[in-house]
Amino acid sequence: MPNIKLMETALPTAPLKIAAHDSCRELGEKVNKYIVKFRQDTLKESLDSPLFASYKQDNYLIECQCPRFGSGEAKGLLGESIRGKDLFVMVDVCNYSLTYTVNGHLNRMSPDDHYQDLKRIISAANGKAHRVNVIMPFLYESRQHKRTKRESLDCALALQELVDMGVSNIMTFDAHDPRVQNSIPLHGFDNFNPPYQFMKALLRTEPDLKVDKDHLMIVSPDEGAMHRAVYFSNVLGVNMGMFYKRRDYSTVVNGKNPIVAHEFLGDDVKGKDIIIVDDMISSGESMLDVARQIKDRGANRVFVCTSFGLFTEGFEIFDEYYEKGYIDRVITTNLTYLPPEFYERSYFTAADMSKFLALIIDSFNHDITIGRVLDPTEKIHRLLEKHKVGLL
Repeated sequence: MPNIKLMETALPTAPLKIAAHDSCRELGEKVNKYIVKFRQDTLKESLDSPLFASYKQDNYLIECQCPRFGSGEAKGLLGESIRGKDLFVMVDVCNYSLTYTVNGHLNRMSPDDHYQDLKRIISAANGKAHRVNVIMPFLYESRQHKRTKRESLDCALALQELVDMGVSNIMTFDAHDPRVQNSIPLHGFDNFNPPYQFMKALLRTEPDLKVDKDHLMIVSPDEGAMHRAVYFSNVLGVNMGMFYKRRDYSTVVNGKNPIVAHEFLGDDVKGKDIIIVDDMISSGESMLDVARQIKDRGANRVFVCTSFGLFTEGFEIFDEYYEKGYIDRVITTNLTYLPPEFYERSYFTAADMSKFLALIIDSFNHDITIGRVLDPTEKIHRLLEKHKVGLL
């Protein structure tokens, strides 16, 4: 791992601390274990220096919580001093499993609640941290990244609010439109993508997959996901296709214009395995309609890879499409909350992102280049070589 070698010759910018909200506590604990291992295995020769007094620890997580009053109001609390520390605050704004009470009534936490709690923890740091960094895998309000007609620009406003509070770096994954970073052009904004983790999970669960132009094809479910499909097809050396959505712009349903039909552009898919790649599954209707049309065109197997599996309408429709043979596997990351029902289904696979996140945090803490972290091309090529000789 190239960045590990760079870290062995670099100084940390400040002692590392990670504040993982309750919304992503499990992911934070996994990340912490990897960082502990990275640093225990380090070959640094000058660990006796005062600069490395807190470098090797058994735990980099700090206690943080946002208790609520009976009225539903809350406050942020930190369990220890973060003075002079390089603080990384982790939050999953899509974790709907957490609840709180308002005047005796039970409420589920929404993205707005999680975002407010993020600001409370930043406020609790009270300007004492050496640097504050935010890790928000699903970018808050990322689907409201541009303005049409008279409406709010929520994502841009949120980013500006965070940097006004003193946040130095914002790290996210597969942003719906990374150009939203233009709202904070002088501050750190990094958008990471999980194609390597997708392919690793897919090749391990489908060892007979043949990665060549005659047997595999990448499909984008809409024009917005084209850049993902183009990258996948180029790095794998296979062809690609694209669906585009015809919408009814005269009506609005659930905040969006309903899709009338999906039209396909691309090579013949007959007899080929298909990978559909997108940034998220919300209700799943759009993705599953694309999968059904691909199967109707004679495709062999259909694999769905998505960064964020939100499953806002439940899993029943996925079960139905799986039983009918329209989809063969759904791969999503563990960057957002996945309910127990997800793991009960054999055709669902979670791509673990904790090691990748640990490397990102450790690289930032050492202030070293993340160019190789951002570019997974070499790792995917090595993965394909191992797959060809059966070493996965």
